[in-house]
Amino acid sequence: MANLSGLTAYEAAARLRQYGPNQVKTKGRDSPWLLLLQQFESPLVLILIFACVIAGALGEWGEAVAIATILTLNALIGFFQDYRAETAIHALAQLTAPRARVLRDARPVEIAATEVVPGDRLLLEAGDVIAADGRILEGSRFTTNEAALTGESLPVNKAAGGNTTAESISDRTGFAFMGTVVASGTAQIEVLATGMSAELGKVAHLLETAQEEKTPLQIQLASTGRVLLFLCLAVVAFVFALGISQQRPWIEMLVFAISLGVAAVPEGMPAIVTVALAIGVQRMAKLNGLVRNLPGVETLGSVTVICTDKTGTLTTGQMRVRELWALDKQRLLHAAASCCDASLGADRERDVGDPTEIAILLESERIGLSRETLERQNPRIKVEPFDSDRKRMSITRKDGRTYYKGAFESLLPLCREGELSLSATQAKLSEMSSRGLRVLAVAVGGSDNETNLELLGLIGMADPPRPGISEALAEARTAGILPVMITGDHPQTATAIAHELGLLIAGEDPTGKVHARATPEDKLRIVRDWKDRGAIVAMTGDGVNDAPALREAHIGIAMGKAGTQVTRQSADLVLADDNFATIIAAVREGRAVYANIRKAVLYLLSGNLGELLIVFGASVTGSQLPLLAPHLLWINLVTDALPGLALLADPVSKDIMKEKPRPPKERLLGARQWLRIFNTGLIEAITVGLLFWLQLMTLFLKRIRTAPFWSSPASPVLIPPWQALPA
Repeated sequence: MANLSGLTAYEAAARLRQYGPNQVKTKGRDSPWLLLLQQFESPLVLILIFACVIAGALGEWGEAVAIATILTLNALIGFFQDYRAETAIHALAQLTAPRARVLRDARPVEIAATEVVPGDRLLLEAGDVIAADGRILEGSRFTTNEAALTGESLPVNKAAGGNTTAESISDRTGFAFMGTVVASGTAQIEVLATGMSAELGKVAHLLETAQEEKTPLQIQLASTGRVLLFLCLAVVAFVFALGISQQRPWIEMLVFAISLGVAAVPEGMPAIVTVALAIGVQRMAKLNGLVRNLPGVETLGSVTVICTDKTGTLTTGQMRVRELWALDKQRLLHAAASCCDASLGADRERDVGDPTEIAILLESERIGLSRETLERQNPRIKVEPFDSDRKRMSITRKDGRTYYKGAFESLLPLCREGELSLSATQAKLSEMSSRGLRVLAVAVGGSDNETNLELLGLIGMADPPRPGISEALAEARTAGILPVMITGDHPQTATAIAHELGLLIAGEDPTGKVHARATPEDKLRIVRDWKDRGAIVAMTGDGVNDAPALREAHIGIAMGKAGTQVTRQSADLVLADDNFATIIAAVREGRAVYANIRKAVLYLLSGNLGELLIVFGASVTGSQLPLLAPHLLWINLVTDALPGLALLADPVSKDIMKEKPRPPKERLLGARQWLRIFNTGLIEAITVGLLFWLQLMTLFLKRIRTAPFWSSPASPVLIPPWQALPA
């Protein structure tokens, strides 16, 4: 039995000590220095550090500074990505109310929300952010907006005595939840859960347990880096050991070996990858996709499954009239508009009231009937608001008539059989409901005694699909991507919209493709299930309940307009227009980025292998080195990397979305690519080597080394103006 006078100050203090502050706890952040050091763990970065040290030891400070700049840029990018990921959990604390009104010692008082304790009697009114989870003790026209927590697109009617034990949060009509907002009415609730015990706290715990994984590109670059590191160390060790076995001076052989190591290092690769991703970011920004995680650009191109929210992503997020069932549709709309409390703003951004009433007024305006005209010509006299017991609303106006709208089952006993058959209307109601429409019945009577009413018809409403969504889903399927709908809405509504969009075909089992009444735990589980099957998963969402799944997915996509701060901070990509079609456009760009990166890496490594074979051949035969370490560093950093950037600007192939996603475990460089690298590098090495050795007996060594330097695979335009470099 709830304490009607609330807790005493003494009881509240004791419970605060027992349960702790009412706040979402977050784990401590890793040290920024630790996060920064973690950016230098990859094999490719270790190779570049080695090359930087060697360049400095050889006195080539320009090259050393260039490599150090590349290392710093990449480290800072990675650091800010990791630091940004940790802020998502901390943003949850901002969703709780800063202040709350409670009964203490039988008097209403305002306290800090952190001081709310189990057993408190919380006082709520429209606009309040609810400070804790609790059971509704009493309420008047009480509705809450739970979209951020559940994904429900409409305010939820709440009442004392409603369901408090349902598994789905959306079905607990006798409960109010921390972090949700009172949409209308007033209520008093008995606080049962605070802090981490509340539903919002459970989401925070899920967000902490969700694991962010490296992107496919990061994994492949790390793999390629390990191959290059092994190759570099093996060549250096082999050449050094060969020289010692030939009784050459060990210092000379060490220089030879280091030169080979430098030749094997593609110093420009990190810059190439970073620039490619940056170009992708710019292209996606033009398509209304704002990238928060640079490697996420390419990840989109490898996505095989897109788990998408329904409300606001596949649909507009706004209730609209979809169907009218009546003998006189204009009369039906006139009566429905006469029974509305909502009002429309001049720019549609300031509409006030229940979303279903706003939909009715918009449809009425479409036929020339404005609410302002109606109120002026036929003002209201009496209003009986909707409540969960009557399940209907009525307004009596100056013309002496009372207009009703509400659930068909609540109006049916009050209506007489008229021109519009009650049985036919009931059959139509079932048919409309089966298509996921929210249906209101409309009736009119000569007085307000609620008897002998005339049934005017039915109004079917729904959140309509966004324009172009069906085409975007079709393009996704053509590209080998499976769209999966995950929503907090009712199963019937979710299945109906899936059929309308073509996500499901007639007779197809929705299992696996449509998940309704999904909790945050469900969404996280679904994403993990797909990952366990080997899929590359993208997850979209806008509410707090989506944040753990967004962070767990390979690529998290948040809504920029409707999304919460928590969701946006958990995401890799933010949609400025909240449109699923933008995701498909971003996938196209992601595939193009990967294709261009592969081209550039092939180009770089072909040149590096050519350099390696030239120096390796000279060291094995005991000849003079055609290229020294300074030459190699200049070629790698300037005359290889800069022309390689041109490959990153290649336009998107028209057929790129007709291809299937590349296998998640496909290597950036497979056997076919390595064969191309070897063939190209061998041709370059033979050509440049012959040029050097044909002139070796006729010219000075300093001038001879200029020839292979100028004839390197890169463009000679960027070669420095001097003709000879130090021997």
